[in-house]
Amino acid sequence: MFKGILIEKDDSGYRAGLRELDEINLSAGNVLVRVHYSTLNYKDALAITGKGAVVRHFPMVPGIDLVGAVEESSHAEYRIGDVVVLNGWGVGETHWGGLAEMARLNGDWLVPLAATITAFQAMAIGTAGFTAMLCVLALERNGVTPDRGEVLVTGANGGVGGVAIALLSKLGYRVVAVTGRPAESDYLKYLGAAEVLDRGSFSSPGKPLGKERWAGAVDVVGSHVLANVCAATKYGGTVAACGLAGGMEFPATVAPFILRGVTLAGIDSVRCPRDRRLEVWRRLGRDLDLDKLNTMTRKIDLAETLDYANRLLLGTLRGRTVVAVSR
Repeated sequence: MFKGILIEKDDSGYRAGLRELDEINLSAGNVLVRVHYSTLNYKDALAITGKGAVVRHFPMVPGIDLVGAVEESSHAEYRIGDVVVLNGWGVGETHWGGLAEMARLNGDWLVPLAATITAFQAMAIGTAGFTAMLCVLALERNGVTPDRGEVLVTGANGGVGGVAIALLSKLGYRVVAVTGRPAESDYLKYLGAAEVLDRGSFSSPGKPLGKERWAGAVDVVGSHVLANVCAATKYGGTVAACGLAGGMEFPATVAPFILRGVTLAGIDSVRCPRDRRLEVWRRLGRDLDLDKLNTMTRKIDLAETLDYANRLLLGTLRGRTVVAVSR
């Protein structure tokens, strides 16, 4: 038996709570992992509260991220004691996830923990930081270099935004942050933002084309924010879109794409192939300022996860939340 957060849905309704679970009920897989840390992401908060259609099968253990030690393995690449990391692959949605002390997983979904990153740091990074690095790689692949001009980061107080700012600033970019919480400007400037803009100027319908300003952008908001970012992106620039916190719709025109050659790069962390995952973790170990990562990270216990899920959706948290799963 072990502890975990369990989401249930039946005639009594939708509910989540800390439960005693039996290993026999774990999802199928060829690697059994004792989970040391998990995280609380936006998707996890939606799943736990039932405010988003995230969970596909019930009952479900949420948690799209985890790091832990292998306890059993029939997978050729992993042995007992290996420390492994998982992000995505439908874990916490269709397959029991990381917010429990044990997880049985498909070994093909796992990657070894990088030698330059601790288990705690791996979850301080989590899917949010992993996604931020994917966005940076997309900008680089499309030729967005520091000498091309400013890079915009929306949703700057969230996990993806905060890590993106820290990464881009360390790589030499001039970063402009967009936030709905201007009181956090000093924090964002500490992470590396050269300038902080209020989200209000991006949230309303705008013109098909605006004044060219951004060489590139990382957007986690979607909707009008993404449309306005694209409209103000320079000729040949790239916008990496990885979130929909402001809505799934995209109320834009094709003008930025056919008149300025702007690239809209979609970023998916869930089914990202293994070779790119290894590249992402290698780059994170090299390019992320771990002191800044510590500043944007809090640690909570498994029992606190339900409360923090509601706080995350209310927008009262900033940065990253790591869940200490096993003691």
